[in-house]
Amino acid sequence: MTRPALVYAAIGAALTAAAFALNPSADQHRSRIQEAVAERSPLAGVLGVGALTAFASTYHPLGVASYTTVNGRTLSVGALGMVFVLNPVK
Repeated sequence: MTRPALVYAAIGAALTAAAFALNPSADQHRSRIQEAVAERSPLAGVLGVGALTAFASTYHPLGVASYTTVNGRTLSVGALGMVFVLNPVK
């Protein structure tokens, strides 16, 4: 291999290792779901609807990314330490 190819391979390996290391945990997904439900409806936040939804969610790790589902519906996705709630439960 040439020198630039080795550099690119090393950078790619480092990025892949970082993606594995930064994959959000189930707890990170659940806390973000609780926050999103509370942001959408303060009353639901006070009543604990977000905590109930987060508790009922199922965590699915994919190595470099992860997602949670509730009743077969994808609720949140995460990668590189970030979690995005797609559509909070109404």
